[in-house]
Amino acid sequence: MRSREDDALAQAAVDALTVQLALAPKPGLPDPRDLAARAGHRDHNSLRWSAKALAPGLAAMAAAARRTGEPTPQLRTELGAIGRCTEHTVGLAGGGHRGALWTLGLLVAAAALDPGAGAREVTAAAKRIAAHPDRRAPRRPSRGSSISAKYGAAGARGEARAGFPHVRRALDALEAARTAGATEDQARLDALLTVMSTLQDTELLHTTGPLGLRHVQAGARAVLEAGGTATEPGRVALHGLDADLHARAWSPRGSAGLLAGALFVDALAVAVSVRGRVAVGS
Repeated sequence: MRSREDDALAQAAVDALTVQLALAPKPGLPDPRDLAARAGHRDHNSLRWSAKALAPGLAAMAAAARRTGEPTPQLRTELGAIGRCTEHTVGLAGGGHRGALWTLGLLVAAAALDPGAGAREVTAAAKRIAAHPDRRAPRRPSRGSSISAKYGAAGARGEARAGFPHVRRALDALEAARTAGATEDQARLDALLTVMSTLQDTELLHTTGPLGLRHVQAGARAVLEAGGTATEPGRVALHGLDADLHARAWSPRGSAGLLAGALFVDALAVAVSVRGRVAVGS
């Protein structure tokens, strides 16, 4: 049975995804500037709507983790079953968010195992969950797993089994940009570019091959090396990369899902900090 805490974790994850969707300009990704189909022929408004359909499934994942209490093989199998049902529900609501569901589902479950955990503890718990195989998963390979095998990329599964290193890098980028005086949107865009600059995005590998992936990674690094989105040279480089990827119809969707995961973990850290200050004050 779901608790208020489970629903709160799910809503925090949906909020993180919604915040990610609202960022602009996101190179090659749907954002509020357009209603044209950019990624998977889905516009920004439909993606915002379908994001809400993730909430019941994410709450069920949190409840499963809280009930199990440990990152066991049984929990991994249950999360997989809930995830497949949630994919179907999201598809009925307009589709999208498959990568974000994988990332957020594991992180929500990990957070439910230890409600007071910090960012590194949450990603470490997600790693322990992802280490187990999903024994009820369909035996046919997914496109992402096929691309991972073809190019030797970590892919979504490898990212999770490594403890979401790109989520942690995005969190470090958020902190660095905030400390440097960037606005919240600028810090989030810098975090997205940090992920894009090194992630072996299987969606890009499928669409563009290794040369295209390296082109996108180099473009993201160029923005950061120009000073990031809080600087004028960085903003010029960002708009150039945005125009380039939209013209090529290249979409770094893997980076967007990982940014949503980082924003979720970041929100958890803020909530833990606030609770700690309240406890000290009382």
